[in-house]
Amino acid sequence: MKASKTPGAELPLLKKTSRRAQILGNWELYLFMLPAVLYFLIFHYAPMYGIQIAFKNFVPSLGVTGSPWVGFDHFERFFNSYYFWDLIWNTFSISFYELAIGFPLPIILALAFNEVSNGKFKKTVQTVTYAPHFISVVVMAGMIITFLSPSNGMIVMLIEALGFNAPQFLTDPAWFKTMYVLSGVWQSTGWGTIIYLAALSGVDPQQHEAAIVDGASRFKRVLHINLPSILPTITIMLILNMGNILTVGYEKILLLQNSLNLESSDVISTYVYRAGLVDAQYSFSTAVGLFNSVINVILLVTVNWIARRTSENSLW
Repeated sequence: MKASKTPGAELPLLKKTSRRAQILGNWELYLFMLPAVLYFLIFHYAPMYGIQIAFKNFVPSLGVTGSPWVGFDHFERFFNSYYFWDLIWNTFSISFYELAIGFPLPIILALAFNEVSNGKFKKTVQTVTYAPHFISVVVMAGMIITFLSPSNGMIVMLIEALGFNAPQFLTDPAWFKTMYVLSGVWQSTGWGTIIYLAALSGVDPQQHEAAIVDGASRFKRVLHINLPSILPTITIMLILNMGNILTVGYEKILLLQNSLNLESSDVISTYVYRAGLVDAQYSFSTAVGLFNSVINVILLVTVNWIARRTSENSLW
């Protein structure tokens, strides 16, 4: 007699077969996705192997595996250092300052662009606002130093021509964060409008037609139709920005940093650069960088959880 098959035993096999057939049927899409997957595997996941040196006393001659374990010694050294709270304060203050000023401006600019009916004027203004995005960090830092030079800077001379005393933008610690944030806003605001303009293009014109019939003004239509339509995009972008809140770009800060403004310009990323590459403290700098990444992940998960609880929009 033949043994009777257990009901449902063929289901896993059928699922595997259907999944394999689905992959083979859409192999072009998987092939198209392969470069992106390889990029993240090679440049983002593979280097995570080196995170273990944050818990070791890394000696290059011994290698990663041969270096002795020291546990959380490097983290304790960083937490107990006199500069810990200064680095945390500078990093958070610059990041939140940039978020408070730089995040809403692309939204406002995109809403304004969307209301412009003159196509030629709209394209011209968009091109002018997009252009600074393509300026390299080194050139941008050179422009800032040239314009704000105490001796012959264009902006400094203009302020003095108006009868005011120009502040020391490049050396005064009180002005560094404002200078950094405003120059970043000028460079990135226009480019940041692209994603919001794409979201606004999906707004149903019939909603505006109905609102016009009901007597709604242009401002009310922007407030009650356009803004709610891009709210999911705004939420997602806010979550992503919060996930990078401690990842202050060290390149521009490093180029604008000097001994006089170090009090407000020294952030975690610049400290990791000095400790790791300049002072060759590889294990210590890795520990500091890992701490930075963990805080970013915690902020990302927390903000995503709040967004999911308060609205229907979240990353997961």
